[in-house]
Amino acid sequence: MAETHAPVTTVSPSPSPAGTRHRGRFAPSPTGPLHLGSLVAAVGSWLFARHRGGDWLLRIEDIDPPREQAGAARQQLATLAAFGLVPDAPVLWQSSRGDAYAAALECLLASDRAFTCACSRSELAAYGGIHRSCVAASAAPGCDERPLAIRLRVDAGVVGFVDAIQGRVEQDVAREVGDFVLRRADGWWAYQLAVVVDDAAQGITEVVRGADLLASTPRQILLQRALGLPTPAYAHLPLVLDAQGRKLSKTDAARPVDPGDPLPALRHALAWLGQDVRATTGAANAQTALQRALAVFDPGRIPSGGAPAAVGDNG
Repeated sequence: MAETHAPVTTVSPSPSPAGTRHRGRFAPSPTGPLHLGSLVAAVGSWLFARHRGGDWLLRIEDIDPPREQAGAARQQLATLAAFGLVPDAPVLWQSSRGDAYAAALECLLASDRAFTCACSRSELAAYGGIHRSCVAASAAPGCDERPLAIRLRVDAGVVGFVDAIQGRVEQDVAREVGDFVLRRADGWWAYQLAVVVDDAAQGITEVVRGADLLASTPRQILLQRALGLPTPAYAHLPLVLDAQGRKLSKTDAARPVDPGDPLPALRHALAWLGQDVRATTGAANAQTALQRALAVFDPGRIPSGGAPAAVGDNG
């Protein structure tokens, strides 16, 4: 994230009310089978939640049908169960949450924090793809008949927070991202709105996920503030990379993990998280291995960045 001299607004995690139980979550999108990178995120979020004596929840982020693969969600849930990763509450499906997203969006529109927008990507390309004001009205006639997106109105200033793994993070959202989309012009809900509404609805107190989503966090914090929702703590795990340093999920090396033989991939995920894999020696199954790993789990050993993975040994 680029350096900036704009005023910094530091956002601290909202303190949980007395007696509130710690809650973490794993929230995959059903775009295909789970691979080693997604397993690292699942195992990391489970370890954090259990280490803090809390609950671990699952959410299926199925709000982008054009990218989804038929049957992938059920396959993902079965794979997680084979690895001993079973949620403490019923799975939340984002496809059933449209009314909650619509209510949040209506609040933002009513308070003038959100607005409708007809700008296309091609029109914004001249501005680096960043929306700071609508430019569609100066384009072709009839632009007012286009499908409209809804964006959050982003004020100037820097959002800063401290990540449990990555350290201090700052982003000038207005300058680096601009007014971002909450509902797409094609009618589908945008990830940023859905994740914020659902983290609050599920009572998530700490979000543990891959570092590829680190840059999204300041946007989500802005949305939380605009909607009057609590801000959870954040911990962004190192990404699993291939031998060329590319994110594993973007390469041909992202083979599915094997639910029929989970221990090799589970040990690989633990090693990627910097944990002592020797604790799992002799474990007869994934559940036992997880419990042994939990007993010696040390969040301080998790590296902030990734190193090339031995992708040929992902189970």
